[in-house]
Amino acid sequence: MSGSLADLSAMLRIRHFEDAVRDLFTRDLVRGSTHLCQGQEAVPVGVCGELAPGDTMTCTYRGHGAVLAMGSPLDRCFGEILGRAGGVCGGRGGSMHLTDASVGALGSNAVVGAQLPIAVGAALAAQHLGTGAVTVTFLGDGATNIGAFHESVNLAAIWRLPVVFVIENNQYGEYSPLATTTPVARLADRAASYGIPGVFVDGNDVGAVRAVAATAVARARAGDGPTLVEADTYRQQGHSRSDPATYRPPGELERWLARDPVTLLADRLTEQGAATPAELDAVRERARAEVSQALERALSWPMPHPDTRLEGVYA
Repeated sequence: MSGSLADLSAMLRIRHFEDAVRDLFTRDLVRGSTHLCQGQEAVPVGVCGELAPGDTMTCTYRGHGAVLAMGSPLDRCFGEILGRAGGVCGGRGGSMHLTDASVGALGSNAVVGAQLPIAVGAALAAQHLGTGAVTVTFLGDGATNIGAFHESVNLAAIWRLPVVFVIENNQYGEYSPLATTTPVARLADRAASYGIPGVFVDGNDVGAVRAVAATAVARARAGDGPTLVEADTYRQQGHSRSDPATYRPPGELERWLARDPVTLLADRLTEQGAATPAELDAVRERARAEVSQALERALSWPMPHPDTRLEGVYA
């Protein structure tokens, strides 16, 4: 698989969405922090593009792109991050708890690794009920060092659960380079400890990600158990909006910008004759307009009414 115009459009929507969120934060329109995924778009687009209706997904607090890739509406995601009543969670979850169960997005999670046992639970339910559904969970490279990772992968392997673990290896656990916190260079190698396949893929190549995801999802759906995928990628922004990322060595960002997943796919489509420059320009403009119009709608929505503050509270 080499990627398509639809993949390019999906990645551009995520890119423009994240750029807009960054701008909203600097204008003090977003409460709390934001963790953006510019540069990582090929991973959620490639993986979620291989899922079927009824499949589910959990992700990290850097999860805007994954939720959008599952099909959640741009305007309602903007609304949630802005704390508006029309947000996917009524404005109550915000950036780090972006959730849209209607499209199978079972939630972003502010706690590192908290999404992993949730994904295992969703996969166990699918197996028990015989729905044939698959769950994908995204995690950062730093999460591979916590207990919930090992417990989740171990249990999924023992019970051959229909779950795919996707490590978005963006080279840093918050501010720490991977090599300073992890004794193995290839995180996919950790799959051997659980007797499951471990696959390394260029996470900036959406076609390559799709191919790996297709195999892993098919394996899970067939009842053959989980796969651990390591997608090698890079976050172009800092860890959060308060992080200027001054710890990056000189030239590192520039090297990764030269492999920007959006540019890589656009160039490939042109080289293969799959799209003309005019078609690419049209896709870019349409994505920009869709994001702009969605944001305009979300900004027009009211804040949640105080009388609704206890809705959705269990006790």
